[in-house]
Amino acid sequence: MPGDLHTHSNYSDGSVNPEKVVWLAAKTGLTSLAISDHDSMESVRYAYAHPVQHGVELIPALELSSYDYERQHRVHILCYYPDDCPALEEHCELMGRRRTQATLQSCRELEAICPQFSTQDAWAYCGEGKVLYKAHVMRALMDAGLADNIYGDLYHELFALRPVPGKVIHEAKYRPVEEVLATVRACRGVAVIAHPSVYHSMPLVEDLAARGLIDGVEIHHPRNTPQDKERLEQLAREYGLLVTGGTDYHGMNSKVPHPVGTCQTDDETIQAIKALAQSRKTEKAKEK
Repeated sequence: MPGDLHTHSNYSDGSVNPEKVVWLAAKTGLTSLAISDHDSMESVRYAYAHPVQHGVELIPALELSSYDYERQHRVHILCYYPDDCPALEEHCELMGRRRTQATLQSCRELEAICPQFSTQDAWAYCGEGKVLYKAHVMRALMDAGLADNIYGDLYHELFALRPVPGKVIHEAKYRPVEEVLATVRACRGVAVIAHPSVYHSMPLVEDLAARGLIDGVEIHHPRNTPQDKERLEQLAREYGLLVTGGTDYHGMNSKVPHPVGTCQTDDETIQAIKALAQSRKTEKAKEK
């Protein structure tokens, strides 16, 4: 049976706890699931601590934030079966600190212009990940009756990056994409570029694939364009890349609902990811 290899819980900016995500996967009939929270070792450790839950096999994963400074856009990298290593821990701690600092600056400015908003109310939605996200701020604004959804007009008024910067937008500084890919290699994980259409990453994907720096591409994603999917299929055939699928489930913290299991990865690919990760861990053991 297939799996959903891209979901989020309240370890990052999802709205429900990890066990609920697993329960949803089980009810959908999936037999595999990756809870791939943003820059969070917590989702990795949860999967290693619960290899099977509600009859669903959990794949240790996280989604790493990075930046393509040459082309000036964000890049997300899905990392599967990573070791719990210092390099990955340092990345997650750094990004968690930077993300929270940026969001707190937004909160201070928002409190100055919106008396109905309290930073403490946003912290209440932070969940188990202990990192503050813009989605948590929007949930607090919804409670105050100032917004009726997370990513609507008010979100863009406050947090848009372009064409006109939002009133209180502050972004965390991301590490360069090649540095983050080096971190994936250090932790013996499997690197898959997430949703290339979302951040217009196709030129980068082509470059990374040609240089052998990635293991796979996420093709089956709700926001990938048909044109990009076709090109990604070609790249996968040309360079022997893994082809994955994931819903990018965030619960209610979404502009458009995408239930768990909407986009899937076949079992053969899941087994290939597992085998590749295991081979890298075996190589590491031999080096010792």
